[in-house]
Amino acid sequence: MKHHDVPPFTNHKDLHNVIDATQLGDVPWQSFSVQYTGECPEVVPPWMDDEFEVWYRDPCTMAHNILANPTFKDEINYMPFREYDAVDDTCHWKDFMSRDLAWQQADTISKDPEAHGSVLVPIILSSDKTTISVGTGNNEYYHLYALISNVCNNVQCAHHDALVIIGFLIIPKTDRKHSKDDMFRIFHCQLFHSLLSAILSSLKSAMTKYEVVCCGDGHFWRIIYIADYKEQLVLSCIIKHWCPKCIAVQTNLDGGGVYHCHGHTDFLIDELCRDVLWDEFGIIGDLVLLSFDLLHQLIKGAFTDHLVNWVVKYLKAAHGTRQVEEIMSDIDCRVTAVPSFAGHDFKQWTGDDSKVLMKVFLPAIEGHVPGDMVRAFRALLEFCYLVQCDVVTEDTLNQIQDALHHFHHYCKIFDLVVPTFSLPRQRSMIHYADMIRLFGALNGLCSSITESKHIKAVKEPWHWSSKHNALGQMLVTNQCLDKLAASHVDFDVQGMLTGTILLSALAALVVALAYDPRNPADVPTGSLPRHKGKLQVFNSAATTFFAPSDLSGTGGMRWEHIHACPLWRNEYLRNDYAQGMRGLEVARIICFFSFNHNWEVYPCALIQWFEKINDCADEDTGMWMVLPSFHEDGSQHLAVIHIKMVFCAAHLLPIYGSNYIPHGLMFYHSIDSFCSFYVNKFTDHHAFEITS
Repeated sequence: MKHHDVPPFTNHKDLHNVIDATQLGDVPWQSFSVQYTGECPEVVPPWMDDEFEVWYRDPCTMAHNILANPTFKDEINYMPFREYDAVDDTCHWKDFMSRDLAWQQADTISKDPEAHGSVLVPIILSSDKTTISVGTGNNEYYHLYALISNVCNNVQCAHHDALVIIGFLIIPKTDRKHSKDDMFRIFHCQLFHSLLSAILSSLKSAMTKYEVVCCGDGHFWRIIYIADYKEQLVLSCIIKHWCPKCIAVQTNLDGGGVYHCHGHTDFLIDELCRDVLWDEFGIIGDLVLLSFDLLHQLIKGAFTDHLVNWVVKYLKAAHGTRQVEEIMSDIDCRVTAVPSFAGHDFKQWTGDDSKVLMKVFLPAIEGHVPGDMVRAFRALLEFCYLVQCDVVTEDTLNQIQDALHHFHHYCKIFDLVVPTFSLPRQRSMIHYADMIRLFGALNGLCSSITESKHIKAVKEPWHWSSKHNALGQMLVTNQCLDKLAASHVDFDVQGMLTGTILLSALAALVVALAYDPRNPADVPTGSLPRHKGKLQVFNSAATTFFAPSDLSGTGGMRWEHIHACPLWRNEYLRNDYAQGMRGLEVARIICFFSFNHNWEVYPCALIQWFEKINDCADEDTGMWMVLPSFHEDGSQHLAVIHIKMVFCAAHLLPIYGSNYIPHGLMFYHSIDSFCSFYVNKFTDHHAFEITS
């Protein structure tokens, strides 16, 4: 700013007034009240007289804003497409518009002469329950999110403004006496669907007749909507413990079952009474189109709620209550002893932190449970990572089916403690291959995207509020944030944000990914540079690589630090690892340093080599095993390499064996306390791809 210049805003009220007056991105919140209007019994329960307030924003206007966002102009697909491998001509599935469902809907649109030339705009809805204090008590809401699937998966995964919150749907409450009544439960479901119908009513006309909308590429397009829902059981009106996708019988979910369809469900509703629908078919009402949910079905479901609990049951059955406490305590110690890794903290974990636990659980239980249990966990983890691939090919689908087959095969070991495997969340795994063909790559639809958005849209506005009548303040906060985001995009398009310090900083982050190393033995000693000056030592280095299946940005680029610090957080030594398995090696970074020679800076790393134990991965865990490399005289096998030879960070897990580990062993002692290690392929998708 100029010296003695007038500031752009007088005070915070002036700033708020400017934001309130901004029209860009402005979609005001609206509300209405609903009440039970059906037949009443002689003794009217209190919930029948209550009014329930609902807040929402027009989903049609929100969709228009997303389509008009110039940030997405190169990240939106306006028509279905097929992608094939150039070598073997196999089909690839990635973004929604490459999926079978998009082609089916486009074929339907093409049969209507009045809709020719229209763009299919799939509206994806996701909801989850939250509790918001509003002064007089705690009210529960379903917060409703919407996104359009024309936007590419990588943008959705990066938590950009392609996903927006459009509603807070009240969840009816009543006293304990009436909470289990069938009438109240049915009203609960009917209310949810009625609210959705009212909120989405503005989309209805554009589902049969096109609208003309100005999109981010500067052109006007005809658009037609379809809607999809993700809150599986509530939105499908399927009773708990039934499969929301097929008609498999509740008592035999491992058996066959064809997919639900509207015709079949409508026929059942028309021909059968409510009790028969509930008891024999697990249906409450109409069925709608559903996608899959990796977070709740697999990570929190099949992994944590099922397999982890089954391990505890097995240990109790095999060893008794007293010894199982010792074993579980050792498993806890093993998890706590996992070394640090770039971008992750494994020092502390809870039962709810399933994503972190599943990355390190395999070696923690190995030696305490039979090998088939370890293989069952490995198969599930491989299934989870395969279905999240950024691009799914025919070969990927075959690997998914193989992992599922192995999972079902090795899970038979749990027959000793689990009488039946008819579990809906495990049943869902059978449908994943078909759902990928229908909906495309999973990473654009996983509910973890909306859960991350929940932090920005609900949790942070809640903390910023006065905690009294908080909902109204949260709505205003979300509206202001949307305006600021839209203004930022507009400023960027107008060239108002070019030439800033930010762009220079971003350019400085670009790191070369490939380097062609030469064997030091082939370099003549006389040609080596002689350096007599000072060495500059660094405690960390940054590596940048392409990891599109991780939540790492719109381009799929990931940036992480590799540490070589003599005193990390004033507590302990930290030396991270660099890795790659196919033709690459694992090394421990001892020190980062640089020196100048002939006016050129040479960034280098002093490393200790690790060597592979076998020529293939471990059969039980699927992970490569390594150990420190030493010379014949017992000295460490050290080397100096150019920093560009470092591909990415590696995470090593100690091979614990069957022995108990000391309770006082800290995670920063693990590398020096164990002789051999697994190279963790389940750290993230990037590690999974390069070490599988």
